[in-house]
Amino acid sequence: MASTTNIKCGTPLYAHLQETPNQKNRLTAAVTVARGVRWQKVTHIQVKRNGVVRCGIGLGDFIGGDLVKPDLGRWLSDVEEHKALAIYSPHEGGYEGRYLNRLIYKGYYFLDLSARGLGDPETTLTKIHPVCPAHLGKQPIARWYFPPEVDYRLEALPPDAKGLVVWIIEAKVLSKAELQFLALLPSLRPKVRVIAECGNWRKFMWKPLKEIAGLTESED
Repeated sequence: MASTTNIKCGTPLYAHLQETPNQKNRLTAAVTVARGVRWQKVTHIQVKRNGVVRCGIGLGDFIGGDLVKPDLGRWLSDVEEHKALAIYSPHEGGYEGRYLNRLIYKGYYFLDLSARGLGDPETTLTKIHPVCPAHLGKQPIARWYFPPEVDYRLEALPPDAKGLVVWIIEAKVLSKAELQFLALLPSLRPKVRVIAECGNWRKFMWKPLKEIAGLTESED
């Protein structure tokens, strides 16, 4: 309490410094931060007085890191070449939207699906498949049949559409066999392209889905 009272009355903190090194260091840091001087060196400690820490600032901090990458042309060419891609986006999200929009500009239509609850991809996407709605313990257990998700939407595409993109989110939960079918789906349906979100990375990147599924050897 004595030290606190003396601080409020304007008594210098150095009057209460003890001879132990730890206490001297702590009080030195307190004085340098409180007085707002340019730089002070007391004992062996240097403390910057303005309290501002500056980090490296680049162009990406103002317009977004994904906007300064000129890789949209390579993205479109890889979609046409490989027809099935595994993408890895940053954890904060939002980066994949620009690549999706570029495919929309090219005339593609989209089928967005979640890998969780998808069931067997081959049955759900290319065959008539049953679905059992939740009965909640009161209604009788029923089974409804739905048309193939991919074939149904291919027939509904307008004549000027370039194709159908099957965008699978959370594809990291799929097994290797399921990923292999998705990689081979464009060969079964030539107007279909597959984009599978297989994980996260520090920057937006993609690889051929056949490589991730083990159908071809890695290029790395």
